[in-house]
Amino acid sequence: MSRYYNYYKNFTQPSEAELKRKQEASKKKAAKKGKTLDPIIVLTTGRNVCTSWWGKEWCRNLESYADFQNRLSRGKRYVRTGCVIDLKIKKGVIHALVQGSRGTPYRITIRISPLSEKKIEKIVKACHHKLDSLEKLIEGTFPKDMQELFLSEDGLFPKPSEIDFDCSCPDYAYMCKHIAASLYGVGVRLDEDPLLFFELRGIDPQQFIKGAITSRVESMLKNENKPSDRTIDEEKITDIFGVL
Repeated sequence: MSRYYNYYKNFTQPSEAELKRKQEASKKKAAKKGKTLDPIIVLTTGRNVCTSWWGKEWCRNLESYADFQNRLSRGKRYVRTGCVIDLKIKKGVIHALVQGSRGTPYRITIRISPLSEKKIEKIVKACHHKLDSLEKLIEGTFPKDMQELFLSEDGLFPKPSEIDFDCSCPDYAYMCKHIAASLYGVGVRLDEDPLLFFELRGIDPQQFIKGAITSRVESMLKNENKPSDRTIDEEKITDIFGVL
């Protein structure tokens, strides 16, 4: 417990200028070692740190949970001041480096449980006749009922029980500001490349859209041989046009 006591005893909130100096020092140190960092750069100035549908909904989903609500706000300042100096998304995991008050940036690992095949199939099936291009999926320009499907309790976005995280900082809080900043950083990264959301959740976006389109085509083919209620039988044609 002594290291935690000393940490808080000597702790002072670093200024934005100080944080930026430490960020630059960490980036230069990484460059000397041949490491390439991929920092999070927030371009918005309002309440939202994201601009795309996927980025905004990622953040909104996190903020909707009581377990996260009071803790995420601490990370907004850090992500806005560029403290997330590196963030990479892979299937089921996010790795980040966040610059804190110390010289060495903290290492964050966030694990997201991938969606089950059964759940993916269920969602794809519910998308029949609603999705016809990968572009609309990426842009988030799909029907409202499809948005509601993605955002539902059994939809695409993770619940707190599906999120696990760890930070190398000495803060023993459930969610420190470095983790909070990284979670917001994921939303910003989704602004840049929405397909990373599917990679994170273990979904092949090409297969996702293919499944929806294939199902639509198969449904059309099933109805191909069914008699149309818009056809006119031969006797009626004769009566109408006088054709023998």
